[in-house]
Amino acid sequence: MSALNWVRRNFPAVLTGLLIGATALPATAVPAFARQTGKACTSCHFQHFPALNDFGMDFKAGGYVDMKNKPLAGPSLSLADSLYGSLFTKIRYQKTNGTDGAPAGGLPTKSTHSGELQFPDEFALLLGGRVAKNIGFMLEGQLAGEGPVLAGFKMPMLWEVAGQRLGVVPFTTDALGASYGFELLNTGAVRNVRISEHRAETSAQQYVFFQGTAPGGNTAGATTGFSFFLHNPNFYVVVAPHTPNHLPGGGSQLGGLSSTYLRAVATPTVAGWSLAAGVQAWTGSNSRFNDGTDVVGVSTKGWAVDAQAQGAVGAMPLGVYFAHAKAPGTVAGSATPNLFNANANARRATTLTAELGVLPQKATVQLSFRRANNGAAIAGSDNATTLGATYQLDQNVQLQFAHSVRQKGNNGVGRYGPNAVADGTRSGDALTTLMLSAGF
Repeated sequence: MSALNWVRRNFPAVLTGLLIGATALPATAVPAFARQTGKACTSCHFQHFPALNDFGMDFKAGGYVDMKNKPLAGPSLSLADSLYGSLFTKIRYQKTNGTDGAPAGGLPTKSTHSGELQFPDEFALLLGGRVAKNIGFMLEGQLAGEGPVLAGFKMPMLWEVAGQRLGVVPFTTDALGASYGFELLNTGAVRNVRISEHRAETSAQQYVFFQGTAPGGNTAGATTGFSFFLHNPNFYVVVAPHTPNHLPGGGSQLGGLSSTYLRAVATPTVAGWSLAAGVQAWTGSNSRFNDGTDVVGVSTKGWAVDAQAQGAVGAMPLGVYFAHAKAPGTVAGSATPNLFNANANARRATTLTAELGVLPQKATVQLSFRRANNGAAIAGSDNATTLGATYQLDQNVQLQFAHSVRQKGNNGVGRYGPNAVADGTRSGDALTTLMLSAGF
């Protein structure tokens, strides 16, 4: 039996054993918030960014308003003393194991099959912090040409009522989904917070809801709405009426907030372990969506369940993340196709990911399994196995490695990289990523 097959068969038992023998892990920021609070990045992040620990979740749930200095105060004024900002960038090298061909009489094709440097893969300006005593904000801007210059914005407003936080978050995002308004877990429930750069291979929600399956090829994560939430240390619930569109620059023909996102999560602490388990649901049957060329009708339907456990095995931090997600299929000829799944059958995925800190706060190893079906009538099964690692050059500078092997599709064709039979290009079944990411 190969080592990989042994791990596949015994992974659940191994995780159970690790959890039984675990001990508590001490609390371990986006640099703009590190400047604002005067705390190190490890104060908010579990093992490495962007994953959050309990302190980071509480800071986020509190609307980003905590700060080290006294605010600029006056009658009905409690403003941050500075505008806190940071830059975030990712530089990636990706290699797939397919074959690049050459058009007849043309130059050889070049793609990830030959190895591809993506410089930068992402470059963003992040601003955030305190607007008032109970109001904060987060803004993400990006390079023109990569998409909307205003990639995302939210402004959480909250009030303490009988020991509970009640609030509303107006938000808009070009890609992060309806969960962007208010989400705390690291399971991939919101697109930008996940353990691995191979997000669709390691998170069921990323596979089902954030894979660009929308009409016109646009991202299914474009969203504008309001997240109404109730939060305390043991649970949170969210109701978010929204439109599945990113509205800056127009949108007068898109209609109202005709879709709804629901979220409920329990967040207990047991024997020193930070635990969480929750459910997500997307509803909406007659929403208007801009596919880039026209306004079309869509439905927004799907659901997910997820759970996470963050603690330590001896001196080594351990995070375990589970998710199952499903989006119903689209009936042939439907005037309102499912935004998350254009295929006739249900799109679904189950993922289990574990990350062990072999050098606490410095280096981790990751292992993830995905069982999935993309909803296609033929060869819909789309399973994957991912091995990964991270190394923190500094708290805010990370090297990441990820290698995924993915089940082939119809007629044994790989699913990674381009496939063009006419010029000899063949897709592969493995993807390797090396990434340098930094926030400063």
